[in-house]
Amino acid sequence: MRFVTGAVASFLLAASTGGIRAADLPPPAAGTPELRGTLVADADFGGFYLRGDIGFSNQSVDRLSNSLDALGTIEKVHLGFAGAPLVAAGAGYQFNRWFRADVTGEYRSAATFTGLERYRDASLPLGYGTDEYSALKRDVVVLANGYVDLGTWAGVTPFVGAGIGAVRTWVENFRDTNVVTQGLAYAKSGSRTNLAWALHAGLGYAVSPNFKVELGYRYLNLGDAKTGTIYNYAGQCGTCEALTLKNVESHDVRLGLRWMLATPAAPVEQLSLIQSY
Repeated sequence: MRFVTGAVASFLLAASTGGIRAADLPPPAAGTPELRGTLVADADFGGFYLRGDIGFSNQSVDRLSNSLDALGTIEKVHLGFAGAPLVAAGAGYQFNRWFRADVTGEYRSAATFTGLERYRDASLPLGYGTDEYSALKRDVVVLANGYVDLGTWAGVTPFVGAGIGAVRTWVENFRDTNVVTQGLAYAKSGSRTNLAWALHAGLGYAVSPNFKVELGYRYLNLGDAKTGTIYNYAGQCGTCEALTLKNVESHDVRLGLRWMLATPAAPVEQLSLIQSY
């Protein structure tokens, strides 16, 4: 019994002495690396997304062109389009937090075209005549786009981008009224396919990791548009040619929605070496 009691006492004495010695150990020397755990966000994430856009067009045309241009007597007074709504849908891929790309298809509803041109004609009482134009123009546009996201502040991400593709344009219900001579000309629907290209800029807002809202501006170059063959009020086509609307451009305001099909990776724990001083 005495032997057991002595052994227990010796064990307790050794343990208390070891604890005191451990407590008396010096702190790590200055400059010794130390492992610490930190939470860092996954730097890059990617995935497919779907998008939808609505907007409003503000189009312009440089000039009208037909065989009368060779006479050099036409003076442009006014040429322009009324605004019109547009709707688009597409799919894309977010490669990382800085770059994404998508393909979009867009329907641009009929915009009213009006114009007034004046030409010199000494045989007329006033020495000139006028042509007052009206028509409707609508488009279908397919674009491949790339965007650079410029960083995020409080959930808001500014971006810039560019796109290239094709546009199919229809010009319908064309009328040319000459008030001075009481003349009238008209054309059936005409269509044309052109190269189209675009420049983008805007702001995106992350409502949630999977859902983003965009407010954007886009410059869109649609190329030339054409009417059908022009006829006079008697049904005669004269030179039997179409009228070309040269260099149609559009400055669009758009509201877009993007849905990520996969949730971006959650933050992960990462160990880092911290130098102690």
